[in-house]
Amino acid sequence: MNTGKDEVPLSGGRMTQGVVRVGDTVRRPVTARSAFVAELLNHLQQRGFNGAPRYLGLDDTGRDTFTYLPGRVPARFQLWSDEQVVAAGTLLRSLHEATRGSRLAATRPVVCHHDPGPNNAVFYQDRPMAFIDFDTAAPGDPLEDLGYMAWTWCISSKSQAPPAQEQATQVRILADAYGLDIPARSSLVDAILDRQIRNALWWRRHLNAPQPRVADDEQVLARIAWSIREHDYTTANRAVFASALR
Repeated sequence: MNTGKDEVPLSGGRMTQGVVRVGDTVRRPVTARSAFVAELLNHLQQRGFNGAPRYLGLDDTGRDTFTYLPGRVPARFQLWSDEQVVAAGTLLRSLHEATRGSRLAATRPVVCHHDPGPNNAVFYQDRPMAFIDFDTAAPGDPLEDLGYMAWTWCISSKSQAPPAQEQATQVRILADAYGLDIPARSSLVDAILDRQIRNALWWRRHLNAPQPRVADDEQVLARIAWSIREHDYTTANRAVFASALR
């Protein structure tokens, strides 16, 4: 049995507390989502998708065990290069295609990650090569993931961020890399706005959640306020983003 002396706490994904590295593996407490995540990761492996950890079963303490993916997970959102955005969009498309038409997708087009931000991506040689933290994965529409990715990789309301036109150009680069078809492009801005509002609502629900929480009240309120600012910024520049996608 592992005594914990060889365990290294890991950051990155925010959904589950107590994630540690043990050698070349990652151990996580079992959650209500564990069975689905295990089946999904096994399916992705069978389909030849290499951009996710492999599920290795339970360890001797009853924790889920996964392969450790070498690289770095960004500690915070930042400005990403066009090349990094292209790699992220290509990776997301590969994930979706690996699940399209599968039993796991049920009646929806694909299985979505639902949180494919930079904080859930493993970078190797400065390129996003894999996703981690599949706790929110579930059947969905590709635009749910692409809307969130466009926001968290390309859009920022910060005063020091590039102008909206430059951000819009990068959203178009992401859509091109993903291979988003023309009809879907007309809905991408709405998908971005939807994910920003849903993110604010998700965090608001955690204000009254029992302990232990994924963040304290001050952090939760800050993330709600940030999501709303981002939504207001995207709304104010909606025409710029929509024009870039035509």
